[in-house]
Amino acid sequence: MAAGPLAATAVSAKKVPIGIELYSVRGEMKKDEIATVRAVAKMGYECVEFYSPYYDWTTDRAKEMRKLLDDLGVRCYSTHNSPQALQPAGIEKAIELNQIIGSKYIVMASPGRVRTLDDWKRVASVLNQASEAAKKSGLRVGYHNHGAEWRPVEGQKPMELLAANTEKDVMLQLDVGTCVETGNDPVAWIERNPGRIQCVHLKEWSPEKGYRVLFGEGASPWKKIFAAAESKGGVEFYLIEQEGYDLPELETAQRCLELYRKLRG
Repeated sequence: MAAGPLAATAVSAKKVPIGIELYSVRGEMKKDEIATVRAVAKMGYECVEFYSPYYDWTTDRAKEMRKLLDDLGVRCYSTHNSPQALQPAGIEKAIELNQIIGSKYIVMASPGRVRTLDDWKRVASVLNQASEAAKKSGLRVGYHNHGAEWRPVEGQKPMELLAANTEKDVMLQLDVGTCVETGNDPVAWIERNPGRIQCVHLKEWSPEKGYRVLFGEGASPWKKIFAAAESKGGVEFYLIEQEGYDLPELETAQRCLELYRKLRG
């Protein structure tokens, strides 16, 4: 009984790195990747997630980016990838680049063209095959949801199918905004999948403005989400993600980080 309060204190005191999915500043990334990474590091972001264009890097470019991250004291724990990058013909390049930049998770950012439950089962199979390949190199595979995964197909939610049909070491990277928008409960989802939510995308959504709203100014129950992620989900890092806003991208990223810190105290 005495251990209960101590355990609760440990959870509340857990220090989880806060980062940014660089898709949030994609316009700036297209202009200058290095300057953009420098800019978000200067704001205080502790980690970054590169999105699919990184896959076109040469190994020399990846080494250059790794040096920059090391110099800035910033980590890349995960990357977002096309479904092709996790296919047998593409996974080895993804493994090589992720190893160079120090990433831990190769995440499928979207499933491509899927319609039926059989299509979703094939996605699960690709994830499992990629996971086996990645594990040999000390890496892990993940899956990032959008809205489609929460909408029933033939009577079943694809997200539930993916969770049930993938190995337990396949990370279920939770995009909160799309979960909330579709009327699903992110807290309940985390609690039903303990130890598989190593990363949460802190994407906000509101009934009035959709995704064009700053972190913490929408409908998501963030304090409950953080509590569940840290006590049950096994979260290792958080990532701010913005689809777009009225302010310039870098200013939006700065504001979201400030709001996150305020909410977290």
